[in-house]
Amino acid sequence: MSSSRTARARSNQIDSVVSGLAVALGCVLFLGGFAWGAITFQPYTVPTDSMAPTVGAGDRVLAERTDGAEVRRGDVVVFQDKVWGDLPMVKRVVAVGGDTVSCCDKQQRIKVNGKAIDEPYVAAAQRAGQDGFGAVKVPEGKLFLLGDHRADSLDSREHLQNAAKGSVSRAAVRGRVEGTVWPLGTAGTLAPAEGFAGLPGGVTERGPLRLIVWAVFGGAVMILGGAAYGPVARRIRGR
Repeated sequence: MSSSRTARARSNQIDSVVSGLAVALGCVLFLGGFAWGAITFQPYTVPTDSMAPTVGAGDRVLAERTDGAEVRRGDVVVFQDKVWGDLPMVKRVVAVGGDTVSCCDKQQRIKVNGKAIDEPYVAAAQRAGQDGFGAVKVPEGKLFLLGDHRADSLDSREHLQNAAKGSVSRAAVRGRVEGTVWPLGTAGTLAPAEGFAGLPGGVTERGPLRLIVWAVFGGAVMILGGAAYGPVARRIRGR
């Protein structure tokens, strides 16, 4: 009888240790993931539907804090420029300093340095309805930005007459949008703009958002599982 009680006590002690380790590791992942996300990303609310259907008006997005110098073609960026208005705006980079951009080829595709760009995120009706423009040389240190809702987006095409040829300074960039978090039905990461992959510099690789989400989710599961492990194991052993 004594040996049975001793064995049971040892098992309970092991259960407590395992449970505690799981909860501790879960807390590290959960809190660490949140801290990592807070340092790396900044939330923004999209003010207009000029980027629909990629992101819609009122959507809550997470933008990776990044230097404008790191932005590449195809990136969806948050920027703020007084010529464009007082609020942070969200557009897609279609050309960078030194590029020549024009619209459009016979299939209504944007051309960058003479190469027609496939953009599956732009609906066919939006491509057909977009305003054309002649070849524009983007000044160094600038970005040429368009909305995905091309038929009526207020973007670089509206500013072609100014000295900067419709472009925005890289210094105006506040972050690179990696995903949406609200509404829940549209939550997820943005697909990379592979149409720009063949141009010098390629496209930006996915950021750490998915890894952060998995860390937070995995941490929560470990906390709940660890807290429940001890009582469940003791009950099963008792039966």
